[in-house]
Amino acid sequence: MMKKIALGLVATAALAVSGLAHAEDFNPAIVFDMGGKSDKSFNEAAFNGIEKFKKETGVDYMEFEVTQVSQREQAAQRMAKKDADIVIAIGFAQAAAVEKAAKKYPDTKFTIIDMVVDLPNVQSVVFREEQGSFLVGMAAAMASESGKVGFIGGMDIPLIRKFALGYKEGVMYADPDAEVIENMTGTTPAAWNDPTKGSELAQSQFDRGADVIFAAAGATGLGVLQTAADEGKLAIGVDSNQNYLHPGAMLTSMMKRVDVAVYNALMTAKEGTWKPGIQVLGLAEDGVGFSVDEWNKDLLTEDMIAKLNAARNDIIDGKIKVTNYMDQ
Repeated sequence: MMKKIALGLVATAALAVSGLAHAEDFNPAIVFDMGGKSDKSFNEAAFNGIEKFKKETGVDYMEFEVTQVSQREQAAQRMAKKDADIVIAIGFAQAAAVEKAAKKYPDTKFTIIDMVVDLPNVQSVVFREEQGSFLVGMAAAMASESGKVGFIGGMDIPLIRKFALGYKEGVMYADPDAEVIENMTGTTPAAWNDPTKGSELAQSQFDRGADVIFAAAGATGLGVLQTAADEGKLAIGVDSNQNYLHPGAMLTSMMKRVDVAVYNALMTAKEGTWKPGIQVLGLAEDGVGFSVDEWNKDLLTEDMIAKLNAARNDIIDGKIKVTNYMDQ
């Protein structure tokens, strides 16, 4: 009997080791950009995606949070050198680093979020931010009592201009007489991580009559959301669902499913179905949208939600054309 028990324990241990070895056969890595994985926005959405993958598969991952521009290139190549099967690069600013690393390590898979790198071992995932922004622009116009709404972007780049233009078109679709006040935070990467500046810009817009502000500014947006709550006004979050941060002051959040993109890239790489090339995620692919939950249920009425869903369907069907700033 003791011999049988011992053999059973050995077999169980062998199975456990076998499962561990199988998990360790796949070695993923992720490089977060400026703002870090706790920015409650873009990077954190990516973190949520890779954490979901880890929880479901038991596969751990290597990670690095960029705090200086010079670290991007080093990080991408360091992960490849450590035999990462796939390196996920978060953010458009990592494009040059990914291109260089992908050329140097052609057998390593790279997925970059928010930019296109045209190489045979790179998968590029981009979003139709203008479509989701259009919907939250409609929501802002419908919720506004002053007829003035605001937009605060992070770094002044074409990507953030996509958010701004889509938002403005949505505002005007819902209320042709509305006014949109627009500010960008800066022209350097520091613009993503300056909540104080975000707060100052929000206060200025509120002082000029805006009563709803959409912040597409990474961690800088946290200052915008806080000021809206302090002033008894409304804010719109971005990338992640930020409604929970200030219940009663968050009209909604423009969801950009970076978490889904990261999770899918990892899962397909693990399963052997990962493919290079460009993926574009918009409303039709549930890559963007607006959030409704217990935190904003008293702010978005059933009538507003019905109008937003109708517009969503019309955009998908091509009945409503939303301008992509990049195509101008």
